[in-house]
Amino acid sequence: MTSSVLAYEKGYAIHVNQPGDSLYYHLDYDERSHDLNMEFQHFHDFYEICILLDRTAAHIIEGSLYEIQPYDMVLLRPALLHKTQYPKGSPPKRLMINFAIPRSMPGLENGYSELFTIFNAQVPIFRFSEERRKEVLAPLNDIFAISQQLSPIQSVAIHHKFVEFLCGLHRYAAENDYVREETGSSMSRRMYAIASYIHSHYQQELSLDEVSRRFYVSAHHLSRQFNKVTGFTFTEYVQMTRIRNAQQLLLHSGEKITEIAAQCGFTSFSQFNRIFNKQNGMSPSAYRRSRPAQDERQMVFAGEGHKVTTSSDPSGGAVGVNRASVISL
Repeated sequence: MTSSVLAYEKGYAIHVNQPGDSLYYHLDYDERSHDLNMEFQHFHDFYEICILLDRTAAHIIEGSLYEIQPYDMVLLRPALLHKTQYPKGSPPKRLMINFAIPRSMPGLENGYSELFTIFNAQVPIFRFSEERRKEVLAPLNDIFAISQQLSPIQSVAIHHKFVEFLCGLHRYAAENDYVREETGSSMSRRMYAIASYIHSHYQQELSLDEVSRRFYVSAHHLSRQFNKVTGFTFTEYVQMTRIRNAQQLLLHSGEKITEIAAQCGFTSFSQFNRIFNKQNGMSPSAYRRSRPAQDERQMVFAGEGHKVTTSSDPSGGAVGVNRASVISL
């Protein structure tokens, strides 16, 4: 099946290379139902782009809520805490792109550094006019077509077209029409503002009383409403945010574990160790050993797990697959 703007076939996926390679692409054309909404914000060690193809949904990024419409492009850099909330009813179609591109290509380092600044936008969501949207998305349609025609240079062609897609986003970033809209009740908006505040102040001491005074709401009401909106108590949310950030430091820094605990807002190492064990089923030191830190240029992938049936690819490059089933993590 093909949409009017972006080529789409349910259950189709495109792979270039393997997870952990310095150059890697995984384009997943599928649907996502409300029943599979993730419980808490999560992060990846890779870049991710989400393009909704129909209906509407919401992205929560670092505790802030963003409503998205069809063909909005959500850009997520590594280690960014996020989750998507899909509506009830028929599952929306979407294209999810996970990728890694080496940033150390001789002579192109500065250009790639500038290209990836689009992932650092204050609001990392792009919305364009219909005419501009077709132009920006055209390279993705080319990738879809290229994936269905085996060639010795197939993977090179896909990489070339994807970089062209990123260049289009960078070129027209100033034309971004996305405006964050205030949705939901005033109390819900306040709870999301509090969640965002937690993400930007998790290194500091955060108490229910202090935050309730800052946001002009009683501690009792904040506690009840925060749980109702996010599904977590205030304390649970603070602890999970701190642990998610500690995980990144464990994987991508050489700092001592005691220093990481203090840096992430824990008042004692024993408290950090206990909560980390509870949430991850292992100690911080075991977590660090189980997932060795990777050079930033290698951009290890640890994305959604899929059972797939693959077509043969004698060139060893890209391949298009139709999934037999999907396991969402």
